[in-house]
Parts: sequence; C-alpha cells; structure tokens
Amino acid sequence: MMPARFIFSIALSVLLTAAQPVAAQETPDFRGAPFSMQGGEAVYRGVCQGCHMSDAKGATGAGSYPALASNSRLASAGYVLSMVMNGHKGMPPFRGHFTNLQLADVVNYVRTHFGNHYKDQVKPADIQALR
Repeated sequence: MMPARFIFSIALSVLLTAAQPVAAQETPDFRGAPFSMQGGEAVYRGVCQGCHMSDAKGATGAGSYPALASNSRLASAGYVLSMVMNGHKGMPPFRGHFTNLQLADVVNYVRTHFGNHYKDQVKPADIQALR
C-alpha cells in the first residue's frame, strides 16, 4: 500500500500536467502550471474536493483532511486565503497555480456554501496586494 502523501503527490502532478494555460499576466508569480478552471465551484470541484470531499465534510484515513462545511474558522477570509495560498501541514500552497480571480472565487465559494454564510467577499485586488 502506498503512503497517502505519495499518492497525493502523484495526483497533484497529474493535475498540474493536465492544466490548461491561463493568462500569466493575471498572476505574476506562477511557480508551476496554472489551473484552467474558472469560478469558485469549478475550482473547488477540480482541486479542493479531492481531499475535502464533495460535501466539504473532510475525511480521515491515510491522512486527515479538515471539514470546510459549517467551519467557524472560515469566518476570517484572511485565514482561508492564507491556507489556500500558502498551504499548511499536508496541504500544498496553491498561490502559484491560481490567478487572483480564481483564488478570490474559490475562497468566496467555500465561505458561502456548505453551511457557511460569511458574506464579506475577497476581491482579486485584495489578493494582488498580498502577492
């Protein structure tokens, strides 16, 4: 049986290899292949749900993937944005694979779905300022 980290690494490599190009000028610090999906739901389904599950309730098994559903930590948009951009523990950083718009869209999507009702929106300009 292969370790979960190894399987995740292979899956991420496949996703990155299969990604379609996105205009590089939208994100000045690409460190790898950009993801092509557009919109928060598409980004979540294409990247996030592989670990956090389609219902955002997370999973435990070979690894532990926290629930995003009804998660009070998502009240802080900055917290969510930091996790997605910089990674944490087993979660890789995605800042170099998402445009500012994709980051804003997926953060806003997670914070307004799955039993989360946080209305303040992250804007692409907010993310640009962090880069």
